[in-house]
Amino acid sequence: MQGSTPIWAGLTPEEHEFQYNPQKAFPDFAQSRTLREPLNAKAHAELSQRTDIAFGDHPLRKVDIYPANRSDPAPVHIFFHGGYWRAQDKAGFAYIASMLVARGITTVIANYELCPDSTLDGVVDSALAAVEWVHRNIGSYGGDKMAVSLSGHSAGGHLVAEILAADWEKRGIDPAFIVGAVAVSGIYDPSPAIQITVNEQLRLTPEIADRHNVEVRPPLVKCPVSLFAGGREPWQWIDQTYRYAHHLHRNGITPQVHVLPAYGHFDILMDFVGEEQPIGSALLKAALPE
Repeated sequence: MQGSTPIWAGLTPEEHEFQYNPQKAFPDFAQSRTLREPLNAKAHAELSQRTDIAFGDHPLRKVDIYPANRSDPAPVHIFFHGGYWRAQDKAGFAYIASMLVARGITTVIANYELCPDSTLDGVVDSALAAVEWVHRNIGSYGGDKMAVSLSGHSAGGHLVAEILAADWEKRGIDPAFIVGAVAVSGIYDPSPAIQITVNEQLRLTPEIADRHNVEVRPPLVKCPVSLFAGGREPWQWIDQTYRYAHHLHRNGITPQVHVLPAYGHFDILMDFVGEEQPIGSALLKAALPE
């Protein structure tokens, strides 16, 4: 939990931008996307898929479903992409489904509303709506609605934390439907983003940031959680993962916490693709709890 003086209070504007804007810390960020493109094209070409399934009226309230080939109800994994709540699209992350589907896990890659057309309120609401839609409808696609796991990268890590903090009982849903979660290189307190150039698109205010600070809101879903960050990321970005881990621990969840030395903020996405990799292994454990 933040004290009265946040750790970023003494940073110069330039250092603050470096610490909290990953594209400034890693100006070669586009190369990581290029490396993933062959894997993504292969997934689109080879996997069975149902794309652009709407879960609301907004054009970005859509999911892609990659069903597992099995006769019994399959466990379900939902992935939320990053992009600082203002960029990216589910179509660029089909490759995450490849390993999971091969292990019998139906995979959902979700879009959600983006800034600046929406505020962070709308972004979060649409992510929660995606999960609710999956729970209520995935049976029609061969999935088990009571065996849903989550993962997300960067802003998607924040959305995973929002889902864990949501009051599912108020929605008439038993929170036990979420069986595991993996958050990678997440931002858990949006407040420092107010002071970076990205906020021209995010339009964050202190009030919006406070509403969506998941470092202070208790997790109401009690499930195993794994947290990851890249060892090459700026230290204040890494610190968010540790702060969120402490918050979970104070609220009865003991997360696994991993800093992967070889990775920065963007190339860490390559660790999702193999079950022998730390993140890939964590995804399987989240989706297939013992």
